[in-house]
Amino acid sequence: MSIVAEDLVWSAGKSVIVDHVSMRVSPGRIVGLLGPNGSGKSSLLRLLCGLRRPDSGRVLLDGVDMAGMSRRAIARRLALVEQQAATEARLSVADVVRLGRTPHRSPMSGWTHEDDRCVRDAIDKVGMAHKAKQDWQSLSGGERQRAHIARALAQAPKEILLDEPTNHLDIQHQIELMRLIRSLSLTTVIALHDLNHAAMFCDELMVMQKGRIVATGAPENVLTEDLLRDVFKVEARLETSPYHGRPHIHFLV
Repeated sequence: MSIVAEDLVWSAGKSVIVDHVSMRVSPGRIVGLLGPNGSGKSSLLRLLCGLRRPDSGRVLLDGVDMAGMSRRAIARRLALVEQQAATEARLSVADVVRLGRTPHRSPMSGWTHEDDRCVRDAIDKVGMAHKAKQDWQSLSGGERQRAHIARALAQAPKEILLDEPTNHLDIQHQIELMRLIRSLSLTTVIALHDLNHAAMFCDELMVMQKGRIVATGAPENVLTEDLLRDVFKVEARLETSPYHGRPHIHFLV
């Protein structure tokens, strides 16, 4: 297993946000993390990447307890793309992507040809080569998300975690971004709000409710009318899409 979480608990004050969560993510799989607002998705992602320490339980990367790993060691193999990251600094796209090489460099080391290659390859992979010298502040929302994914790819990770990366994007850029994520061939955990996108692009789904995982498995097994009613509080009908062969949800109004 690439990422394994064992009985994770994390609280904020007296509120339990992540409540005895266990999960396994196989190498190369895309796992969609679903749930209503406040279900614990973002907090779980931060536990999985080591930005937060659990109150109890542990996270293993290829069998190694993350608690015994340095931040640099974790960042060399696992990357996080958050919902939005803003900066007032005058940076180019290439400058932003270069930040991804930080875990691989010591404070006294110079910039190397390998660093250049990783940055160039990451920018090319997200289709931003023509924007590499462009000012960050001038980018659209979709372009900024692509640049953030390129920054994550420059880390040369084995796993990538994404926290609702399609938020605030129009439908065209949502689809383009999900296609890009699908093309990366990395072990991926992605928190999503759009259930149809999750069904289309993810290999497995995990549904959270009140800090717990309440359903897990293939999209066609997880997404049921009962689950949509019980967890998301919506009435819907499901069918198999003739276009991609996966579940498609029709919400009833």
